[in-house]
Amino acid sequence: MKEYVIGLDYGSDSVRAVLIDAVTGTEIEAEVSYYKRWKQRLFCDASENRFRQHPLDLLEGLEATIKAVVSRSGVSAEAVKGICIDTTGSSPIPVTKEGIPLSLTEGFEENPNAMMVLWKDHTAIAEANEINHLARTWGGEDFTKYEGGIYSSEWFWAKILHVVREDEPVKQAAYSWMEHCDWITFALLENVALEDFKRSRCAAGHKAMWHESWGGLPPEEFLEKLDPYLAELRGRLYTETFTSDEVAGHLSAAWAEKLGLSTATKIAVGTFDAHAGAVGAKVEEHTLVRVMGTSTCDISISSPDVVHDKTVRGICGQVDGSVIPGAVGLEAGQSAFGDLLAWFKDVLSWPIDNLVLTSDILSAEQKEQLKEEIESDFIRKLSDAAEAIPHNEAIPVALDWINGRRTPDANQELEAAITNLNMGTRAPHIFKALVNAICFGSKKILDRFDEEGIEIKSVVGIGGVARKSKFIMQSLANTLNVPIKVAASDQAPALGAAVYAAVAAGIYPNVIEASKTLGSDYEAEYLPQEEHLAEYAELMQRYEVLSDFVEKNITKSKKNIKEHV
Repeated sequence: MKEYVIGLDYGSDSVRAVLIDAVTGTEIEAEVSYYKRWKQRLFCDASENRFRQHPLDLLEGLEATIKAVVSRSGVSAEAVKGICIDTTGSSPIPVTKEGIPLSLTEGFEENPNAMMVLWKDHTAIAEANEINHLARTWGGEDFTKYEGGIYSSEWFWAKILHVVREDEPVKQAAYSWMEHCDWITFALLENVALEDFKRSRCAAGHKAMWHESWGGLPPEEFLEKLDPYLAELRGRLYTETFTSDEVAGHLSAAWAEKLGLSTATKIAVGTFDAHAGAVGAKVEEHTLVRVMGTSTCDISISSPDVVHDKTVRGICGQVDGSVIPGAVGLEAGQSAFGDLLAWFKDVLSWPIDNLVLTSDILSAEQKEQLKEEIESDFIRKLSDAAEAIPHNEAIPVALDWINGRRTPDANQELEAAITNLNMGTRAPHIFKALVNAICFGSKKILDRFDEEGIEIKSVVGIGGVARKSKFIMQSLANTLNVPIKVAASDQAPALGAAVYAAVAAGIYPNVIEASKTLGSDYEAEYLPQEEHLAEYAELMQRYEVLSDFVEKNITKSKKNIKEHV
């Protein structure tokens, strides 16, 4: 009998499943499902940086995608040996003692605070600042040191602290909290109690200040200084964590019936999308894998002999086994990458959406056709026009902090800016400035790794931006001055999850061996263009001048005004 595995990848807007032949690495089937409620922007408020997702979107997407790939493939239920799930993070969700999300219980169905707090939710900036202040001043261990030394509002404890302070009923009802990758994995299992469930090493180490050296999560004494609830919660969370090559349990009878699978199917410990993506792209030491979508997550691995007890300043964590067991996983990233370009597209689309598409001149069919044409051509046309701008023509300078800064040195209070505008500035000029900004933000990450003694010799790009935009990828290669390969797979994170599933199912002895067969090949490579390196270096200097000014002056002024008011 042939053996197959499924990788399930939860992104910000959709979930995708891939069914992989575990012997040959052939993709048998793939399916994508978009979140119905999220698409309507329910339970979100962008003006307040509040982004919540309803767990029904996540469960419905799981069922739709896995059922589709299994039924279309004709593969027998017994042949599917393993499933692994990767998700966004940190995206915690409050649950009952039975592990049921609060928003699936009576009285909390429409409460955003009872739903999953998505990674990009930045409502917890004040709470993150509190955590950072306490970590520096309480007189004990700095529990942020293995997470770059700065705790972010995007992460586990800050989000929980914000929600329970804002919503007393949720605080009283939330027995525990689970990361997205843990909860979905738990939901699939048969007869596993919450206290016995194997939590993700990746999620705990990178987002919840978990580390072996201090016995797991930060101690109650530390958490109690933030809020007694957190100290109580600690005892209802976990002590041990597990890597994603391990088995979390078996598929429950209820889910096996829904999905057309067998209860013999093994479910691997969950993980985060970027870390799975790095595995799907065959990550190696000295290579940075960039998951390039709405944001970026940048993943590298290092030998424990290289890192030792050194803590890498200003990144999103270093965790033993978070990518490949036996290696230290290093995470960095940008809070906005594709999101910055999407914001600009939305700005330019306003008159189309509100004047052209609402007029009575066009029929409904014509409006839909026009909308589809704009959607498919918008970024490509801007890219072509931006690329055609002569190199001696003035380009504005922009910052990529439209959703704050993740790395280096997390600061979600920062905001983007554009300068050097003039009467000759057109949309392609601004678009080129924004592309430069996301590339320059990427360069700051590589520079930080280099400053901290982590050598990056090459970059691998995965995701929609990497595969679709030659202009962005060449600009990035010229900025970073390193070669960039692009993974051929459309679904590298799901592929990486399938690698973990194959190891957990016992088909391969370890993640490295499995990735050699199941990991993605490369479809393109971008080399730095010598004739443009000096130009990009000069533009990078202008970016650094603007970023220093905004961070030191504008941010300080805003803080002073806020305190005065």
